[in-house]
Amino acid sequence: MKNYQNDFTPDWQQTQPDEESFRSIFKWGAKDTFKNPSQGFLNVIKQALGLSNTDFQMPINLGNKWVENSQETTINSEDISKFETIVGQENIFFDTYSRLKYSTGKSMEDILKLRQEKIKDIPDVILHPRSREDIKKIVRLCDEKRIPLHVYGGGSSVTLGLDCPKGGITLVMSTHMNKMIAFNETNQTITVEAGMMGPAYENLLNQAPEKLHAAGRYTGGHFPQSFEFSSVGGWIVTLGSGQASSYYGDAYDLVISQEYITPAGSFKTHDFPATATGPKVNDIMKGSEGCFGVLISVTMKIFPYHPETSKAFTFMFPGFEAAINAAQQISQAGFGMPSILRLSDPEETDIAMKMYGLEGGGLDKLMRFKNLNPGSRCLLMGQTDGEKSFSKNVFKQIKKVGKSNQGLYLTGYPMKKWRKGRFSDPYMRDALNDFGVLIDTLEASVTWDHLKDLYHGVRGYIKKHPHTICMTHASHFYAQGTNLYFIFIIKMEDIDEFRAFQRGIIQKIEENHGSLSHHHGVGRMMTPWMEKHLGKNQMDTLRAIKKHFDPNNIMNPGGLGL
Repeated sequence: MKNYQNDFTPDWQQTQPDEESFRSIFKWGAKDTFKNPSQGFLNVIKQALGLSNTDFQMPINLGNKWVENSQETTINSEDISKFETIVGQENIFFDTYSRLKYSTGKSMEDILKLRQEKIKDIPDVILHPRSREDIKKIVRLCDEKRIPLHVYGGGSSVTLGLDCPKGGITLVMSTHMNKMIAFNETNQTITVEAGMMGPAYENLLNQAPEKLHAAGRYTGGHFPQSFEFSSVGGWIVTLGSGQASSYYGDAYDLVISQEYITPAGSFKTHDFPATATGPKVNDIMKGSEGCFGVLISVTMKIFPYHPETSKAFTFMFPGFEAAINAAQQISQAGFGMPSILRLSDPEETDIAMKMYGLEGGGLDKLMRFKNLNPGSRCLLMGQTDGEKSFSKNVFKQIKKVGKSNQGLYLTGYPMKKWRKGRFSDPYMRDALNDFGVLIDTLEASVTWDHLKDLYHGVRGYIKKHPHTICMTHASHFYAQGTNLYFIFIIKMEDIDEFRAFQRGIIQKIEENHGSLSHHHGVGRMMTPWMEKHLGKNQMDTLRAIKKHFDPNNIMNPGGLGL
């Protein structure tokens, strides 16, 4: 019998990867930062996947080999010289490592290819533009020469959105195009270049009195799990959603205006709070994933920053249906929304209890006494924000809803514990992947009336694969519905096998009334389903817009299925 419950510790990698290695590209986050699974989480994985200590004795495919400069550039030297003249010698690169680095995201498929030292679908040249004038010249030259053009923000894409199957040019926006352009406290807006990274953006707003001579402190309200390593422009062109979206809104809701450079010309949309001047080009460009043009700058909504008014809450419900009912009531009651609301299904709840060493303890015994049992109980947690009396009232009303749905109030402690690790948890994926344990996610938007169909349909498919963990939660809420986030953990090494399994999940999402994506974008992963999902008329509309802005199809060709 396999021994799961012991203090065996794998030889986790704790060394900063070599600068030119494959691992330096796929490693998550800061190169000198690591997070390994807790003993409780490791034991859960071993037991569920049928693994033993032996499976964690020897790491595999660490990706420590250096990337050889083996890939030739197909763009001729004359054109390369023209690009160099535009950006300067210090801002142009065509070595294989740079080209691979800036065309690779963080999808599981990306990571598997790098661990197996496969180099595919990379651009010919990397450019780091310094200004909108540089980008205008680059777009013009690429259009004239029919050279494909792609854009790289923070590199956190999980949908194969950075692939360059036709080669060409990739623009890295975060190097130079990362500055604030304007701050308007009267209108509560800020305008920044698209390459500004999340932490720089939020710190600027939090410290507005000191840095911008503002009367108050502000927040952008957008905190995806990739927050530390994603760009403001990337949030918009992929239609991202932050963990506090239920109050502040998704990226789509936060954008006031945008500035683009396209092969057909440049434009900046108006910053009116509302207009009645026909369909809004501003809305059309959101989620365009670099297929219509290069996003240069954005004007975003900002909000007063009052961290002292935040109130954390946690409930345990006897089952999934009771928890969903509570979440739906909170979303539709009209008393205001919490900023964070997160509902875990029974499997995710049980794993959380084991991960944090709570199973078998006093709190666990109290729950069981109140018929909140493993295998059925569900965790609902969140946080209220905003003006003091507003936050206080939302917190008060949520407690009423929780109690009326048989929820046991657990104080705000579990929520605060989750909040501390919300940006660091992705680091664990590297540690598990080292031993062939894959952890990946797919998410979908769904209306309330189809939530159960989506939940059971997708989980049923995933759980048919033997020895598979499927943790499911909802974390973005609306009056009309929510999202479901499927986190699956599996022992698998073959890329083709993984791709087939993952694409099967996407198919089940589409079959069970879910959107292809809620906040990760389309990339190249979802393109096979786009026409069926949207319908031919809508896809033809997108093709017509593509043809207008990009008649020679140089902008991220193939992206969005266009």
